[in-house]
Formats: sequence, structure tokens, C-alpha cells
Amino acid sequence: MVDKASDMDIEERTLYHQIHPVKLATDWVTGIIGLYFFWKHHLSIALIVAVVPSMVVSFLIIQFVDLQNYKKSRVGKYIHRYMNMWVDSARLMGYAIMAVGAWYHATWLIIPGLFMIFLAWFHGVIFHFK
Repeated sequence: MVDKASDMDIEERTLYHQIHPVKLATDWVTGIIGLYFFWKHHLSIALIVAVVPSMVVSFLIIQFVDLQNYKKSRVGKYIHRYMNMWVDSARLMGYAIMAVGAWYHATWLIIPGLFMIFLAWFHGVIFHFK
């Protein structure tokens, strides 16, 4: 439950909810299932599956989960430093590339899209400059 005395604002909660295990699992599972529906050319189902559960889980975590431990964790410190709107955009673009690849049955697009998502998540580790 939310610690009402918490000093986390909505911006912080929005940042740190991204590393909650339920959020990560939801994004990965629904993302994969969404790709299946893109592959089958069921656009509306693919978009609903890929977007709606993640939005619901995000809302619930941001509203009702105490994220202080995530903020204090090593991963929390990492995303505080390296996660921004450009990284979020790169992750979304990576999934969009994967979706286009699935739609056209072009696995050669799915792999780089997945790589782009991993690169967005881990760019601070890979290109760590002080």
C-alpha cells in the first residue's frame, strides 16, 4: 500500500514503477502476445493486448504500491540517472519496429527491435561515462 507519508511525487512514482516485477512481467508477457496478434494481422487485438494491461498495471502500481524500496535499490539509482523521455521513446520505438516486423513476418526486424529495447534499458551500463 502507499505510504501516505512518502515524499515521492507522481513523477518519481512514474519513474520507479517501471522496475516493479509485476510491471516488467506484464510488459514482457503482453508484448510477446501482442506480437503474435500483429503476426496474425489482428491489429485491434494486438494493440489492446500490448497496451491496456500495461496501462492498468501502471496505474495500480503508481497509485497503491510503496515504491520507496525500489527508489533506494541499485536499479532504482540506475534508472534515476539514466532513464528519461529519450530512453522511453527508444524503448517504444524498439517495440514498434518489432510490431512492424511481426506484421510483415520479417524476423530480421524483430531482432533489432528487441536489441534496441535492451540497449535503451542498459545504455548506462554499456556506455557508462563519468
